[in-house]
Amino acid sequence: MHFPEKDNASWKYIKNKNINYKKLQSEINRQQLFFGNYPQSILIIKNGEIIFDHHSFMTLPQSRFDVWSCTKSFTGLAWFLLLDEINKKTNPKKTPIDLNTKIYKFLPKSFIDNDLRKKEITLHHLLSMTSGIPGENHQIYGLVTRPNFGPYEFALGMCDNRYGKSVAKLTSIPGTQWDYSDAGVAILSILFFKIAKINIHEYLNKKVLKPIGIENASWDLHGGGNFLGPFTSSHVGLHISARDLSKFGLLLLNYGKWKKKQLIPKNLIKKITTKSQKLNENYGYQFWLNTDGTHWLSLPKNMFALEGYNSNRCYIFPTEKIIVTRIGAGPSEWNEQNFITNIYRSCR
Repeated sequence: MHFPEKDNASWKYIKNKNINYKKLQSEINRQQLFFGNYPQSILIIKNGEIIFDHHSFMTLPQSRFDVWSCTKSFTGLAWFLLLDEINKKTNPKKTPIDLNTKIYKFLPKSFIDNDLRKKEITLHHLLSMTSGIPGENHQIYGLVTRPNFGPYEFALGMCDNRYGKSVAKLTSIPGTQWDYSDAGVAILSILFFKIAKINIHEYLNKKVLKPIGIENASWDLHGGGNFLGPFTSSHVGLHISARDLSKFGLLLLNYGKWKKKQLIPKNLIKKITTKSQKLNENYGYQFWLNTDGTHWLSLPKNMFALEGYNSNRCYIFPTEKIIVTRIGAGPSEWNEQNFITNIYRSCR
């Protein structure tokens, strides 16, 4: 455990006498003992100051990791910023684009060839995981295509994946079932480029990341060449350090305000971090919630988080002004409940 000098984002490092540092380190040691000593970084911020900074062997404060599905939360924010921007410039003669806009008209006609119900899919359905496009409930993970096919061709239902599974047909009428669908989120990247004429990562870098001092994050691009794309990988593929991910968390905690400037309208942050539908009340617009207190037992119901494979997380506790960021190369399975409960109780 160490408290280095201030970095170029003017972080303040303090040793808080009210924090149980021994218990914090003990919890990290226990997770490593039972689930593997993977490269990782853990950062805890309280009241805008770093109170705990842990990096495993051969991992530096600047080390970046692929945070997997944490990327989805950045995608959700990008979309709400774009919708807000479009509607502020819309005149009465032009139909505004909003959450209820049906998306099929922006996509290749082949998108609906195998299932006309896709005509009813809206932006809201894609952003809230209720589009009916098959996902993890049907053992479909990622965009793992066969040779000679691109990832976005798979997401649009134009080919099977390498396991012979397809998303060509919906598993339910849009808006009637919740299913964690990477293919649905991938389509959000295509739509974003079609509407904004810019990729998601370029848009976010300009609007959000650079203004808050995130300069070393990078994004995977999918497709291109003979395939659709390249477009920003919107479901996974953001590579970022714990410090930079924590900056993003701090921006969310402060409802879009960075220092004295309101970078993002406060109402947009509130919208994306509250429940988006009734089918899974612990899911907002690409953010995980604790609305009914069942996603993280015995923890505040107003907390929310970015979540990704390999135990990548950024938890935000609005009332307590606490951010807990854990990123790394693994494990794929761990005791998350014990980890965040013990960390939270040690920092209150």
